[in-house]
Amino acid sequence: MLHSLKAIQSYKSGNTPEAQPLWLQLLAAAEKPHINLERIHSIAELEGTNPVLDYTERTLHVLEELQVSFWVREIMEDVLIWSETAKAGSLEQRRVWQKQGVNLFVHNLGSAQLYDLYAEADHLDNDIGKSRETSLNQLGSPGDALSKNADINEHDALNSHTPRHEVIRTLIATHGLIGQYIRGEIPFAENASLHALIVKGWLTTDELHTILMALNECIIAGVDPALWNQVQAEVQRIVGWIIAGPDHEDWNVKERLSRLRSSSIRQGEAMDTAYAKLQTELDVEQALAPLAHRTLWYVESAMQDFSLQEMVKVFLLTLRSDSMHPACMESRSEIVRHISFEPLMNTMYYDYKGVKKLNIYKKRMIEKYLELYAWEQITAGEQIVYPHLTHRIERHEDLPDTLFVTFEFSPAAEKLIAFCIEAEKSPLYEKAVLLLFDLFGLRRDAYDRFHNEETYLSDMNSSGDYKKVLLDYIVGKRVLDIGPGGGILLDLIEQEKPEVEPIGIDISANVIEALERKKQREGHRWQVMKGDALQLEQYVQPGTVDTVIFSSILHELYSYIELDGRRFNSDTVVAALRSSFRVLSPGGRILIRDGIMSEPEAQKRRIRFLEADGMRWLERYAEDFQGRAIQYERISDNEVVLPINDAMEFLYTYTWGEEAYVHEIQEQFGIFTPTAYENCIREALGEQAEIITLRHFLQEGYTEALGERMIFMEENGEPAPLPDSTCLIVIEKKKGLANG
Repeated sequence: MLHSLKAIQSYKSGNTPEAQPLWLQLLAAAEKPHINLERIHSIAELEGTNPVLDYTERTLHVLEELQVSFWVREIMEDVLIWSETAKAGSLEQRRVWQKQGVNLFVHNLGSAQLYDLYAEADHLDNDIGKSRETSLNQLGSPGDALSKNADINEHDALNSHTPRHEVIRTLIATHGLIGQYIRGEIPFAENASLHALIVKGWLTTDELHTILMALNECIIAGVDPALWNQVQAEVQRIVGWIIAGPDHEDWNVKERLSRLRSSSIRQGEAMDTAYAKLQTELDVEQALAPLAHRTLWYVESAMQDFSLQEMVKVFLLTLRSDSMHPACMESRSEIVRHISFEPLMNTMYYDYKGVKKLNIYKKRMIEKYLELYAWEQITAGEQIVYPHLTHRIERHEDLPDTLFVTFEFSPAAEKLIAFCIEAEKSPLYEKAVLLLFDLFGLRRDAYDRFHNEETYLSDMNSSGDYKKVLLDYIVGKRVLDIGPGGGILLDLIEQEKPEVEPIGIDISANVIEALERKKQREGHRWQVMKGDALQLEQYVQPGTVDTVIFSSILHELYSYIELDGRRFNSDTVVAALRSSFRVLSPGGRILIRDGIMSEPEAQKRRIRFLEADGMRWLERYAEDFQGRAIQYERISDNEVVLPINDAMEFLYTYTWGEEAYVHEIQEQFGIFTPTAYENCIREALGEQAEIITLRHFLQEGYTEALGERMIFMEENGEPAPLPDSTCLIVIEKKKGLANG
């Protein structure tokens, strides 16, 4: 086993860090993990762990399995044990290092500086280190210059100016850069010092090739063995470029951006389309030319969820900041070489119920802020005044060559965002989100299911069998799906009706982003657009749509959209129907699948709860439900009598459970009785509209889901079936009449 792995094993077995080599003492002393959050699933899991030490150990295990010569293994072991030290150390140690000018934010350079500071002492104080050094000098294998040191005394061999030390230091200083070049984060010139090892005669081309391939396998497979298999061929090609010379041509701007957005592209971003659109607004090559010779740290982790346009705006705001201004840089001895997005990365993530989550609240505010900037304003260096948010580009005195990029929220905004995150677990959610959107001037009905959007979209996709019935009523070539959710109906139309052009429209940016990624990833032909269901003619020409589908969406419009100062307003449904009717072609259809209320409305039902907390659920629901006052009469500890529609509205939420509670209490599923629905349609659309289907039914699954949780009865206690929950309505626009 490698000496370093034995030392780590000893430390993890309970031996005190002070008895360990200095590099291990530094790694063991880490009080705060300084790592890339991209591959972390839960930030909370980092507490009480040492991910930097764990990663170092994994890289050493990879090294132990490699078939390399003894001297290569010795060199690489020293490189790996020191290459993560700039991410470690106690807070007090890190403060001292910063005062000494150690770059703790560009970790490979900082680790190389720490190797300079500590490696000699570590070798002199550690018998393992001394025996390792002596054996290496006796072998004299790594290159002619290194072999010449075989006869010098131990102190000279350990002197920081020996070729061995410089080789290891160079490998630490370039640690991970090949992977970062593949990701578009650095210019090729950052690897120039590796070629210099050949020029100085310290390593042969074959030796450097062997070391770099082995070292990068340790570095990358230590993250993920599958990732190494994926990039091994590209690593080999880049190692060849490094050996050939330091002046290899860099990626062009589009290629570098594509590499910086590789995660977004894997998730379904259409990079070529996005770049072409951006080129119509901006000369991207010229605008981003100043980034060519600069390294970019944590870009993908910080901005993978932003659009290409938003990323480029952040780059330009950084380049136009005071600290990057040419006049400012001329007055400094150091010009900016590194740009770190680590502060932005750290502000964009947090834990929610044990899972790392993107802070959608902050993302939406930042998007709004960036939207306010025209390209000309950024180029001119104008500063937009936006309440409670600004971009911040910082430059620390002890690191004059490094910029730090983030967005700064006001204290009030930070506290309100934190409150919204916590409020998602309670009925305060809606009030909290609306306060936040008022603070930033965003549209109130456009907010998303922030934390359970993925679950929500998955649930929507699982309802495909229920939606499939709508396919039988589609007419014509062009179909609008209002509120497409996870895209299941768009998929069904595409599969079952290849002659039809499906288009999804949704007000939620989350939904549209997810669908755009799904489309690109899976190669769908349907289209999606962000839009308002009450203003469809802004997105499609009147009279050009053959079928408009409202699948379980009218009740959401009714519940969430504030019209004439109030929600839960039937005028919202009227407005949506009229908007859809205006874009409908003669002979076209509106299809509605949604909740229904029972009639006569005055009838009552009795519920006997079979679960101990059933009554508490009802009491809580009656207090929190936003749609209307829920009336009930408690007749025992586990039985209540209540109006049939209040009973069903409660049971819909009771069925979905705790996770959906804070959202379900905002929505009224049954908004009309069959008669009221018919009256609403006739009032909204008049004689031009013909209702050709109006039927209702109990959605499959409710009886089974509730059967072991409660007994549903007539008011007199006789067993009763659950009433119909869902309606299917087909409205046809008569031919030969003008648009309404």
